[in-house]
Amino acid sequence: MIRRPVPLPGEHIPPGTADWRTPDARRWLDAAPARWARPVWALPVLVASLVWDIAAAPVAPCTTAAPCGTDWPGLGTVVVLLLTLYWVWRQPRLALAGLAVTLAGLAAEDGSAATLGEPSRLVLLLAAAFTAAGLVHRLTVAGRQRALALEAAGPVVQPLPAAARTFRRGRLSFVLAALLLAVAGFGYWQVQQVVDAYEERAAAATHLSGRVTALEGDEDDVGVLVVEAGGRTRRFETAFPEDFPVGSRVDVVVDGDWAALVAEPYDAFGWELLVLGGSVSGLAFLVNGADGRARSERLRRGPLPVLNVLVREDHDDGRTWVFAADDPDGLRPILHFHSLYAAEEDGDGGGEEGEDGRGAGDGPAGLAGLGRAAEILRGAGPRPPLREAVLYGVPYAGAEVAFVAREDADDPEVSVECSVTAVKPAVPGRGERGPRRRGGQGPQRSVDEIAAGMAPAAGPRMWGAHGFSRAVGLGLLLVQGGGIWAALDEGPSWTWLWPALGLPWLVTAVATALTWRITADRDGLWVTGAWRVRRVPWDVITSVRHSDDGIRVERAEGSPVGISPTGWAWLERRTGREPRAGRAVEEVRALLLRPELRPLEEAPTGRQGVPVGPPLVALSVLWGAAVLLLL
Repeated sequence: MIRRPVPLPGEHIPPGTADWRTPDARRWLDAAPARWARPVWALPVLVASLVWDIAAAPVAPCTTAAPCGTDWPGLGTVVVLLLTLYWVWRQPRLALAGLAVTLAGLAAEDGSAATLGEPSRLVLLLAAAFTAAGLVHRLTVAGRQRALALEAAGPVVQPLPAAARTFRRGRLSFVLAALLLAVAGFGYWQVQQVVDAYEERAAAATHLSGRVTALEGDEDDVGVLVVEAGGRTRRFETAFPEDFPVGSRVDVVVDGDWAALVAEPYDAFGWELLVLGGSVSGLAFLVNGADGRARSERLRRGPLPVLNVLVREDHDDGRTWVFAADDPDGLRPILHFHSLYAAEEDGDGGGEEGEDGRGAGDGPAGLAGLGRAAEILRGAGPRPPLREAVLYGVPYAGAEVAFVAREDADDPEVSVECSVTAVKPAVPGRGERGPRRRGGQGPQRSVDEIAAGMAPAAGPRMWGAHGFSRAVGLGLLLVQGGGIWAALDEGPSWTWLWPALGLPWLVTAVATALTWRITADRDGLWVTGAWRVRRVPWDVITSVRHSDDGIRVERAEGSPVGISPTGWAWLERRTGREPRAGRAVEEVRALLLRPELRPLEEAPTGRQGVPVGPPLVALSVLWGAAVLLLL
């Protein structure tokens, strides 16, 4: 039975508020950023090109004239690079600025001719151009979505509810930023202590010239130079042994038993790494907090457009999904964001943070939000209902909004909630069916809608392993092969116990991911797992669920029939695809509830599937034997 939306009392709907209807919502969604512009595509390309450019770039040797000390400008460049990679995902405008600074630095360092002459640098420029094009596209379509939302809302504007005007964000981001930047400052102070100690001692030390007589390695594979200087042999650890070939001359400073290479005077890498980590994370939190505070201030600045919509909370992660006002079944979401309650008692209270650094209210509203988060983590309570709501603000990709709605039909009071993460369009392939039940249980589309796309067929229907599922299987197969090699490489040992305990699970998971299959015929399902093909008649099936990247068929009698893994649903959604196993469960459930759609024929043996667990065991044994022969 479909639950109707929880209505919002008329006194809480501002006069003249327009309904956000499906045609206008479709136009708004059509203006969402194109798939090619999503950060999930730009970031790997940019990171790969950066890694290649860094690996291909020549490294200046450590010399007496140019010692390998602390390079603060270079460290600053790395900070900008890492922040830019993060901002590509979260802050398009800042990412554009970071790319511009990075490219300007590269041009100033090498010159344009040298930049274009290096393949790695040219690829980096192309990757940066692709990323910049995606960022500009995202900003452009955000403006287009804003215009469409204003058109749908019409001329009516209303002040933000009082509770939302007192809702404060960003305080936790600022606190974390201060702590992390303080850590970076402490690391900088420690580096300067190391530098000052070296310079003070080197100023009073004896400067000698020596000859490298040998290059050794210690137990940690750290290069050690053997240098004869001043009639004495000394050993120096070096991070760049290739800069000091045997027979070359090096300058050293000596003060009693203390000695150091002038070209590599000290090692402060650990403290420099602390400065890098603290600076990047601290600045990221600082910018997030400032951005969240600025957006919330703009939201409170004046009267806002209002739209009548439907909202539902996702029981998986508390995300709020917004639906068109004429979509009472909640089938096609428009946008989503995380939100927390606001209350007039908050006053000027600070905030807890959302996933991108925007804070939530303290006080009673904050406690209510924490209670709701705890229920989500426990999976407690029924599925949240669809609710009528008034949306305040102009929705577009990256915007902030607030809304007013009732919690349920039995609650006469209304609540005010404010977004704590940026608005994101519910683009096809990434949660287009809206909030899900915990673990993926239950159909998200109605059975009628699923059945409408399934014409009756005489032959059996089959669902099986696909690209993502096979990729998971191949990845686990590599882990299995590597584990066998590593265990046997050490010779007989008690450590063999661990691979032996994990091998059965690995073999089962690999075999299932590579060749799982469900075949539906006239009388029931054939479920092919790692070790056998099981028959499940229609009349004993009580439910079919997709949970934890596996499929589970519940039976009236006996234990459930399950196969796992059947893919990687999270990654499939992130790459804009509908999880294949979830689609299979929906269609099997439609066959279960609509007998007229079931196939008219029985599945022959060749279409029931073949388990590959036993052959995989034989292959593992052969691989282990081959490893023993090769060692």
